Formats: sequence, C-alpha cells, structure tokens
Amino acid sequence: MPKPFASSADTSPKSETLEVLADGVYALTSEGDPNVGAVEGEDFLVCFDARATPASARDWLDALREHTDKPVKYLVLSHYHAVRALGASAFGASEVVMHVDTLGLVRERGEQDWASEFARMPRLFKEPESIPGLTWPTLCFDGTMSISLGGDRGDLVLGHAGRGHTRGDAYLWLPDRKILFAGDLIESEAALYTGDAYHREWLGTLENLELLEAEVLVGGRGAVVHGREGVTAAITQTRGFLLGLTGAVASVHEAGGDIRAAFDAAHRELEPTYGKWPIFEHCLPFDVQRFWDELDGVEHPTIWTPERDREVWALLQDRG
Repeated sequence: MPKPFASSADTSPKSETLEVLADGVYALTSEGDPNVGAVEGEDFLVCFDARATPASARDWLDALREHTDKPVKYLVLSHYHAVRALGASAFGASEVVMHVDTLGLVRERGEQDWASEFARMPRLFKEPESIPGLTWPTLCFDGTMSISLGGDRGDLVLGHAGRGHTRGDAYLWLPDRKILFAGDLIESEAALYTGDAYHREWLGTLENLELLEAEVLVGGRGAVVHGREGVTAAITQTRGFLLGLTGAVASVHEAGGDIRAAFDAAHRELEPTYGKWPIFEHCLPFDVQRFWDELDGVEHPTIWTPERDREVWALLQDRG
C-alpha cells in the first residue's frame, strides 16, 4: 500500500510542554513539532520563531502569558519555512528580524514554500485563513546582531554560523547563560529535513555552533537538551544523519546508479537509528533529492512546489 504523502496522515494532536530554562527564558516543545522560544528583557520580550499560523501562534502566546505580560519587541525568525514564519502577525512585534539571506529566500520562494508546506503538514496549519500573507522583516542582520536585554540580564546575540538547513539560518545565543536556540540547524531525537540544505557546508556550520559550548540547547524539534554532554550528543546525532545520508547517496551516484537506488541506500543506512524519530519517512525523499541535485552540480536548492513534491514522493517513497 502506498505511504500517505509526507505528513498528510498525521492528524493526532501533540502534547505541548512549556519549560522555563532560566529566569525569563522559555521554550515550548510539542513531541517533534517545531519548537519555539522566548527571552525576557527588562521590559520587553524577544520571541524565537512564529509557528505556521496566527491561530497556532496565539496558543503559544497564551501559554507564555501565564509567565509574563511583557510586550513582544522582537520576533526573530530562524529561517523562511512557512511553519516557522507565517504566524508572525499574532505577536504584534515592533521588529521582525531575520538574516538578510532569509529575506532573499522569502522574496524568491516564499509563496511556493507556503503552498508546499501546507500540503505536506496540514495539521500544523490551524485556521489557515488567519494567515494574512507572507512574513516580511522590519530588520535584517548579516553576521551577528546584539540586543541588550536591560538591567542585569546581559545581551542576547543573533548569529549566522554558515549555510546549513537553509542558506539563511539564524540562531539565538545567550552567552551569560550558555543557552542556544539553534532552529533546525540541530535536532534532538528528530530526523533532519534537508530539502533546502547545503549538506557539506552544514557540517562546518555545526562545528561553528559547537564552539559556543552551549549548556542548554533548544533545537528545531525534539526535547530541550540540558548539559554539555547532551548538547554534544544532539550535535553528534545531527552530524551523523548528514554523514549517513550523504555517504549513502554519494556512493550510488559515483557508481552510476539512479536516484531510486540512492533513496534505498539512504533508507537502509539511516532507518535503524533515525527511523522511529519524528518526520523521518516524511523527510527522506526530499533529503535524497536535494543531495542528488548537489552531486549533479545544483548549488542552490530547486524551489519546492506542491507539484514537484508529489513527483518526488511518487518516484521515491510510493514504490511497491
């Protein structure tokens, strides 16, 4: 029987957990759905990622309001994917912040990504009619950007450690507390989506993030990780997925095989370790297609559309 397309059959609600990581630092996780977070300044909030719709974002804000009533001054978007960005209007933020390369991606492929992700993951799009349109920044940065939190709260640093999950991934770093919000550059017991990735550069980006020596990690999906050993394990897990994927696909490509053989090789390599983790079967066809394209010399990811999604899925995941 053919596998249901992407996450279209995933209709079960997930249990959400709001965790206080330190005084005024919060993360909301939900069993492998995209994570979000917030940091209190003296009289304002910095929120990290926005969820897929304003209605879904309001659920997160309602939980956050049980801890703080400070207004959202900055909404930071880790990257352009619809499930991270389209809920932005719910925050009423004074500034919507993203890396300059993410702005370019919104311009180039924001509309197509919206349609693609809605078809792939419909459960995440609560009340999709509440989305007013694409999310545009009011403030972009290149390199790093510091925000003074006021009082004795220190600074918050936004950074770009290199190309990886996309070409514009931003992270949020609290150096005084050693807390890192990494977006989808690092996952904790969740499979990687690499359909818009720069696979080999991602490995170097992970090395740059390791240099921060974080002691608490909020990855893009999965539970919050505590302790240096746990953070190292999450980075190792992410690196292991990338190495397993690229090694399996490259071996077939170099031998003159086809992409269907490459998918089978990658599945055999990765499934024993990662197969039971969230969105593994959903991600793998798109991951394999993107790295195959890289091996064919396609530097920048080809834009995903609902039509292309279905073609790749039918070729790789719907066979037999």
